[in-house]
Amino acid sequence: MSILGKIKSILAPASGVSPAECFSRLNGGRALLIDVREPDEWAGGVARGALLLPLSDLAGARSLWRGMLAGASGRELLLYCKSGARSGMAVRLLTAEGFRAANAGGFAGWVAAGWPVERGPRAG
Repeated sequence: MSILGKIKSILAPASGVSPAECFSRLNGGRALLIDVREPDEWAGGVARGALLLPLSDLAGARSLWRGMLAGASGRELLLYCKSGARSGMAVRLLTAEGFRAANAGGFAGWVAAGWPVERGPRAG
């Protein structure tokens, strides 16, 4: 993809998906759920089954993201954060690189939809 094409992809609106649709895609094994919040935010809880991969690493060294992206096996990546803003940025970045990704919104939406939540790891 050309540089101009990548810029257009990054600036385009990120495709979104409701928690209910995420449930269906995840249960069918067609997708992976990823929490892009930062480690200090995970202690307050994470969606059960979510991979914990911060946006800062995706935009930086990719030491955590690299292996997951290599092994994603063509599955769709469903990303959430606190409000849906950072997950939207991550979706646009990944889409520009050729991955299938959708913004699953904010963590509060997951909780409200009844998705099981588990205690996340503590930072540090």
